[in-house]
Amino acid sequence: MCGIAGYVSAAPSSDSERILQRMTDSIAHRGPDDYGYYHDAHAHLGHRRLSIVDLGGGHQPMANESGSHWIIFNGEIFNHAEIRPTLEQAGHRYRSRCDTETIVHAYEEFGAASVDLFRGMFAYAIWDCEKRRLFAVRDRLGIKPFYYYWDGRIFAFASEIKALLMHPSIHAGLEAEVLPEYLGFGYISDERTLFQGIRKLMPGHYVLLDVSRAKPKLEECQYWDVPRPSRTNTSEQALIAETRLRLEESVRLRLMSDVPLGMFLSGGIDSSAIAALTNRLTNRPVQTFSVGYREREFTELGYAAEVARAIGTEHRDVTIGMDQFFNELPRLIWHEDEPIAWPSSVSLYFVSRLAAAHVKVVLTGEGSDEIFGGYERYRWNLINFRGAKVYGLTPAFIREGLHAHLEATPLLNSSLRRKLRHTFLGRETNLESLLLDNFYCAFSRKEQNQFLKSKPNAVYGNYLRYWKERDGCSLLSRMLYADQKTYLVQLLMKQDRMSMAASIESRVPFLDHTLVEFSTTIPDALKIRGKTQKYILKRAAADLLPAEIVHRKKMGFPTPLRQWLLDPAAKPIYDALVDRKGLLGSILDKRATELLIHRHLAKHEEATDRLWRLLNLQLWGDLFITGRGSRWEQGVLSSQAAGQPVATEV
Repeated sequence: MCGIAGYVSAAPSSDSERILQRMTDSIAHRGPDDYGYYHDAHAHLGHRRLSIVDLGGGHQPMANESGSHWIIFNGEIFNHAEIRPTLEQAGHRYRSRCDTETIVHAYEEFGAASVDLFRGMFAYAIWDCEKRRLFAVRDRLGIKPFYYYWDGRIFAFASEIKALLMHPSIHAGLEAEVLPEYLGFGYISDERTLFQGIRKLMPGHYVLLDVSRAKPKLEECQYWDVPRPSRTNTSEQALIAETRLRLEESVRLRLMSDVPLGMFLSGGIDSSAIAALTNRLTNRPVQTFSVGYREREFTELGYAAEVARAIGTEHRDVTIGMDQFFNELPRLIWHEDEPIAWPSSVSLYFVSRLAAAHVKVVLTGEGSDEIFGGYERYRWNLINFRGAKVYGLTPAFIREGLHAHLEATPLLNSSLRRKLRHTFLGRETNLESLLLDNFYCAFSRKEQNQFLKSKPNAVYGNYLRYWKERDGCSLLSRMLYADQKTYLVQLLMKQDRMSMAASIESRVPFLDHTLVEFSTTIPDALKIRGKTQKYILKRAAADLLPAEIVHRKKMGFPTPLRQWLLDPAAKPIYDALVDRKGLLGSILDKRATELLIHRHLAKHEEATDRLWRLLNLQLWGDLFITGRGSRWEQGVLSSQAAGQPVATEV
C-alpha cells in the first residue's frame, strides 16, 4: 500500500521538483518507509511507499529494462507470481520479485488489456516517455482511490485530493452542484467531488492521455463491470461449497506479505469468517483488533472477544468516548478530504491506530453485505415493495388520511410510530420514498427545499442511474448492484483513508472480483431466505464458527452519536453549526438550521443523521474552503479535557 502523485503537462514545466515534493509530502502517511521521484520534460511522478512485499527491491517510481516505461503504483496484485512466468517467457527481464514490476512488463506486452490479468486492488499510472503517453487505471471495485484534475494543459493525479491541492494550478473551490446528493446520501457517487474541477477515476475504468498530440485529449474507458445476474442449474449444496472454496482462495491470496498481518474483528459473521479462515491458513496465531465505546449498549467488543477465544487469535481492543471521537474528527476529515459519511469512520481510525502498533497489514470483512444481501434494508424493502403494490391500489385520500392518523394518534407510542414510518403504510409508494428517503437519505428532496438557498437538483440521480441499468432484474439484484456502484465505493474509500491515516494496509477478501462475479450467479433465495440474510455465507461458514456467532443478529457498527448530541458537552457542536462565517452560512437557510437544532434538542424530532451531515460539511468547509481550519486544531470539543482511548488485550 502506498501513495502516488504526479502530473503530466502538454508543454515542458518548471519548478517540478518542488511541486512534486509538496504533493508527495502531503500524503507521507500513506508511505512512511520510502519515497522517490521521476522527472522528464513532460511527466513528473512521485511515490510514497509502505513496504509490504519485497522490502528491499520495490522502490518506485520503477522502470522497465530499457527505461522507456515508468510506473507508480498503489495497491497489491495478489496473483502476480502466476503471471510472471508468461512474461519472462516473452523475454521480459525482472530485477525484483515485487508485483509492481509485473504490472509494467504486462503493460509493455499487452497494453491496456493487461489490467484484465490482475486480481487485486490497485491504482497506478504508467508513463511511456518515448510516445509521451500516460495510462492510468483504478481497480474493478474501487478499493484503491485515484483522483485527478485536467484543464487541457495539465493532468494532475494522486491517491488523495490534498496532494492535488499542492499543485499551483489547482485551487480549492466548492462544487455546489453536488450538494444535494451530499445532503441526501453523505457522499458523491459519480466522478465529481466536492472540489470544483477535481474528479475521481471511477472503479473499473482507465484513462489515456497522449501529450504528443497538438491538442491532447483525455480518453476514458470502462474495462469491467459487475455482470448481470445469470441463472444456474447448480444445486444449493454445490453453490454453498463453491462459495466456501472461492472465499478460501480469496483469503489465501490476501495473505501475501513480508510483514506482520492481522485482522479487524467485529464479532459479526463477515469478519469472523475471514478471521477463522486466516487462522487455518497460517502457521502462527492471527492478531485481531476491535473497537468499541464506553457506552456498553453500543459496543460489540464482547462479541469480538468471544470469537477470538473460539478461534484462538491474539486479540486486542480499544475503547473510545465522546471526547476522543469529536476531538479527532477534524483531523480525520482532513485525511478523508471530504466530509465523513458515517460515524464509524472515526472508530475505524482508532482500531487502525491500535493495529498499526503490531502489524502492517489487516484483512477486513468489508463487501460481504453488498454481494450476499446482508443489510436489513434489503429485506425490509422487499417487504415494503410487495405491500406497496397492494396498498397503492387504495384511493389516495384514504392513504393520506391513514398516514396523518398514524402521525398523530395517541394510541401508538413514539417507538411504534417511528417503525411504521419505515413501512409502506407510512410512506409514498415510489422508489424514492420507500427505499432512498427511507434507508439512505438524511435530507430528502422535500427537506432540502427548506434548507438550501438554491433549488436542489439530482438528489437521487446517481443511484437511480445504476438502478435503471439493471432494468429487468430482480428487486434484490437491482439493490445490490446500485449499492456496489455507490454505497460500497464510499465504504471502501473510508476503509482506505482511515487505515492509511495510521499507515497500515487493509485488504478485503470478499471483494476479489472473481468472487463478486460468482455472487451474481447465486439465486436471491440463497442470499435472503425468510428472516435469514446472507444465508449462503452462513451455510458456507457453518463449520468455522460456533452457531451462536454465525446466526447472531447484525449490529451494523452502531455509534452512540444520538446520545452524544443530546449531551450538554455537545454545545460547541451546535455553536459551530450556526456560525455565520462558516460554509453553511453561505449555502443554507440559517433559520431552518436553528429550527432543526431546537427540535432535536427538545426531542420533538430525531435529527442525528442530518446534524452529522451538517457538522461534517461545516468542518470540511473550514479546513479546505474558508481558510479557518486552524480553529479546529484542538478538536471540536476543545474545551473538554479529552481523555485517552483505553486499549486492552484478551
